[in-house]
Amino acid sequence: VQLQASGGGLVQAGGSLRLSCAASGFGFDNYVIGWFRQAPGKEREGVSCISSGGSTTYYADSVKGRFTISRDNAKNTVYLQMNSLKPEDTAVYSCAAGWGTIIVTTPLKDTLYDYWGQGTQVTVSS
Repeated sequence: VQLQASGGGLVQAGGSLRLSCAASGFGFDNYVIGWFRQAPGKEREGVSCISSGGSTTYYADSVKGRFTISRDNAKNTVYLQMNSLKPEDTAVYSCAAGWGTIIVTTPLKDTLYDYWGQGTQVTVSS
């Protein structure tokens, strides 16, 4: 099982980044994929997730209206488009996979996820 996040970088406040999460080694289209972030000295936070078929999405209040999650099951990839970035968005962003039924529970809760990938650093300068 592999989840590889990419697309992070350094951007000025107000800018945009697109993160990708490429998955392999499991039944991707049966799994919810979530994005989580962790800033230094802070707990990991659920940012967004998308249902196995892509029809249902969730966002943390802190990113609603600025971030958009999508998935391409043919490519086993999930994307996180991040617009209007703020310095407080600075963190390591990781993607994770959880069995499809978690979408009806509390899908931004990290303990529900089975597989985790390495993160990608996002730094937003003011």
